[in-house]
Amino acid sequence: MHISTKTALEKLEESKHLFFELFHHGTLNVEIYKPDEIDLQMPHERDEIYVIVSGTGKFINGDRTISFQPGDFLFVPAGMEHRFLNFTKDFSTWVFLYGQKGGEK
Repeated sequence: MHISTKTALEKLEESKHLFFELFHHGTLNVEIYKPDEIDLQMPHERDEIYVIVSGTGKFINGDRTISFQPGDFLFVPAGMEHRFLNFTKDFSTWVFLYGQKGGEK
């Protein structure tokens, strides 16, 4: 399986949504996500990984706020409050959701 970032972003744009699922295998879901000015995410039932494609900004993960840039890896355990803030217009990220509801221990 191969999905280029270019192809992922083209499919996202065609979908007219903020995120688009590109791959599913077992408990793994792979998406591309590009919020429009405000990230309105709610906590997820499963563990989640972000790998930043482009853009910079801040990321709230529970009680921590960090800066992010392209190539960064961010982990969010299931149920954790999180969101992207003050991100540039070119911001996009790969999203990997996996495991059981409630997260892995």
